[in-house]
Amino acid sequence: MKVLFIGDVVGKPGMRLLSNLVPKFKKDEKYDLICVNGENSAGGFGITRKGALKLKKYGCDVITTGNHIIDRKEEIESVFRLEDVIRPLNYESFFPGKGWTIIKKKEKKIAVVNLQGQVFMPEEPATRNPFSVIKEEIKSIRKITPIIIVDMHAEATAEKIAMRYFLDGKVSSIIGTHTHVQTADEMLTQKGTAYITDVGMTGPFDSVIGMKPEPIIRKFLGNEEEQFKLARKNVRMNAVEIEIEDKTGMSKSIKRINIADTT
Repeated sequence: MKVLFIGDVVGKPGMRLLSNLVPKFKKDEKYDLICVNGENSAGGFGITRKGALKLKKYGCDVITTGNHIIDRKEEIESVFRLEDVIRPLNYESFFPGKGWTIIKKKEKKIAVVNLQGQVFMPEEPATRNPFSVIKEEIKSIRKITPIIIVDMHAEATAEKIAMRYFLDGKVSSIIGTHTHVQTADEMLTQKGTAYITDVGMTGPFDSVIGMKPEPIIRKFLGNEEEQFKLARKNVRMNAVEIEIEDKTGMSKSIKRINIADTT
């Protein structure tokens, strides 16, 4: 089974690139499952129901998210009513939506789980400890399927690496998201879990993680009132391709992908 996990899609530039690439992947039957982190799909901050439906229309099977969904609070209820659009599992139980989903491909059930780290992350929405939460939930998920893909949405590399050790051999893959910078540490553990600290970003790379550099520099210089603005140039898709053994749920390979917009 081949899975494509696409890094955080940022605003219209990233959405436009996916509107070209994902339908081609589907037509060529290159991947059995396509996942994308969509928390920055709406102008670089948050996700809307309309944007989520577009990603589904392009051919993305599962949409994971993260802390930026609160940037568009008015959309939360409607977004997380959509099938296979998930939010971090360790958000407080009163938060709308669910933290994992099961999708069927090639007569096999695949679980996709969304977690959010706590180190250097905003306190709202209140999150429970991701290690404690997944420790209990993974038992229920493994009763359904051994094929489990985890989006670990976190700032701190140490927290993501710790999760790799914590879930080693219990899940098929742990894909780091949030920082928008693709790391070069993709690996297979000895127990068969595919891992990367951050899958990267799908959006404009002539930028500071998707935003125009000048306002961000002025903010670093002390102008707290500065507003971030979405960049537009040098659009690329960062992703990873994972090959998973159907029966065992263990991964056989993981490969980084970086595709530039040539249109």
